[in-house]
Amino acid sequence: MEAEHPGDVLVPVGDSETLRRTVAHAVERAHDSSADADEPVTIHFVYPARWRIFETDPAAVAAAETLLDRVVAWAEEDLDELVGEDEPRTVTVKSATVGTNEYVFSPADFADVVSRYAEHNDVREIVVDPSFRPGGSVPLLRSFEEELARRGFDVLEAPVTRQTRRRLPFTAIGLPSFAFVFVVTFLFYIALGGWHLTDGYEVLTGAVTAGAVTLTLARVALKGDLPRLRVVGVTLGRIALYTPILLWEIAKANVSLAYVVLHPSLPIDPRTVEFDAAVWGDLPVTTLANSITLTPGTLTIDVSRQHFHVHALIPDAEDDLLEGKLERFVRFVFYGRESARIASPRERLARDEDTTEGET
Repeated sequence: MEAEHPGDVLVPVGDSETLRRTVAHAVERAHDSSADADEPVTIHFVYPARWRIFETDPAAVAAAETLLDRVVAWAEEDLDELVGEDEPRTVTVKSATVGTNEYVFSPADFADVVSRYAEHNDVREIVVDPSFRPGGSVPLLRSFEEELARRGFDVLEAPVTRQTRRRLPFTAIGLPSFAFVFVVTFLFYIALGGWHLTDGYEVLTGAVTAGAVTLTLARVALKGDLPRLRVVGVTLGRIALYTPILLWEIAKANVSLAYVVLHPSLPIDPRTVEFDAAVWGDLPVTTLANSITLTPGTLTIDVSRQHFHVHALIPDAEDDLLEGKLERFVRFVFYGRESARIASPRERLARDEDTTEGET
């Protein structure tokens, strides 16, 4: 089916050295398309968020809003030059932030959230900033542009050039992050050697090893900015509160499982449970998966982003899992007390079933 507005353009936005020129190219392209087709055209500037609803960093939100406002202002300036300030315009500029309600990490994840916005707004053409690399550039993964093309969009890389400049090794991730990885690697090396800080050879080889590891793996070790000390402290305090609760849940599950094993009829009823957990990010997802596995009667088989496959040995284990107690505590640990007030996995599954039945 043909798009209702074939000239509309979407531009994924991220802070880069070629963003200004990409905006100018997209505006010129939209203006030419509108003139050729004698139809109005809309340019959508879309910012794929790297935060989640309950992980919202006010500074990150403010930076995204500032960047989008700047991009819109650039586009308006370019339109004034092309059309004239007092002339009627056939090109409309819109901006939006997408991906705030899910975990996005790889280029495919970013392509998913951008493509959903494009489909919702009936946009088929996407102009990509050549310096914009959401999800990084990993040889084993398809690029952001390739992922968008696989979804059926017309993907065009803006014909703008990047300045070639020599960079210091730490400029890609920032000096604080570079230093953090170096110090952690160095201390790990020294710890393996028995903390011989007075041995010059150990210190020298540790520094060389830490330097080599940091130069090659710093961008892999740190996927984002360094967490603030206050956030780390609060999270560690919540983990301290969560630990005895988890131990209590493990103890209760042990009693239930022991009863089943010792019962003459051995009422074991194994089954596999699937649900989408309301946690995002490597550490929260890993914490929930390990908490489920540590609780007798349940075993996390597989996790794909937020989708959990869990083996439950007895019905009580499945009931406890779908009640979402562990999920709520993990949300409390990483997102705060307010975020723990959420529907359980059982309630969310029932709501999804009702929605599906209503659509059919």
